[in-house]
Amino acid sequence: MIKAFIFDWAGTMVDFGCLVPTRAMQRAFEDAGVSVSDAVIRADMGKAKRAHIEAILATPEVNAMWKDAHGRAWAADDVTGLLTAMEHHTVGAAAESAQPIDGALDLVAALRARGIKIGSTTGYTRPIMNAVVPQAAKHGYDPDVMICAGDVNEGRPAPFMIWQSLERLGVWPAAACVKVDDSPVGIHAGRNAGLVTVGLSASGNGVGLSQEEFAQLPDDERQKRVAASAALLRDAGADFIVDTVADIAPLLGDIEARIAQAQ
Repeated sequence: MIKAFIFDWAGTMVDFGCLVPTRAMQRAFEDAGVSVSDAVIRADMGKAKRAHIEAILATPEVNAMWKDAHGRAWAADDVTGLLTAMEHHTVGAAAESAQPIDGALDLVAALRARGIKIGSTTGYTRPIMNAVVPQAAKHGYDPDVMICAGDVNEGRPAPFMIWQSLERLGVWPAAACVKVDDSPVGIHAGRNAGLVTVGLSASGNGVGLSQEEFAQLPDDERQKRVAASAALLRDAGADFIVDTVADIAPLLGDIEARIAQAQ
């Protein structure tokens, strides 16, 4: 039987399109005089935010722009400053985007009816989540456990956030639990932790559009973008891939069968 589901937040359970962290990161870099593209930011989405900032700064184009803007290479203090700015730009927007994605609450209710515990992990920092969690709870989403990247020694793709979630939930073995994420690095973390993994190809970072923008795409363009997102999740090793959390409930029997085969 399934013991627990561990969900990501932005792009998985809230914030369709994973828009808030992308825009906040862009604004943080703009404050520092550097314009960073959506594609560069999304390339490492899902990592702990300090590691994400370092990955952005390490790209050749951003590294060059930083030197042009500041007359020197970036340093650790710059990462800290960008992290502080990113948190500032994220807190209000993330709290306002805490409405669960369509189908999320129905899935949680179905899981709880089966006695399955609900955990969550995020690349967001604790100050950001202190604003997001109460707002999500007002909308009806209140997982049993919430672990931030800063709560462990290393964020995704390391398995530590997931393992800490399982420990606090009091569930094991890891192979009887499920990690749901919209980013390849989140799928890697789930596999590294020993969980069954479910990738979300439409609602998160891979497509990167709001629900309204996504719905307005021509059918062929929508299918093309979802397929490209799904390919990245498949390459990361996702055991199952669906569009959004609304599509997970029909998979529960297949997930239970996979868990049974592994035991």
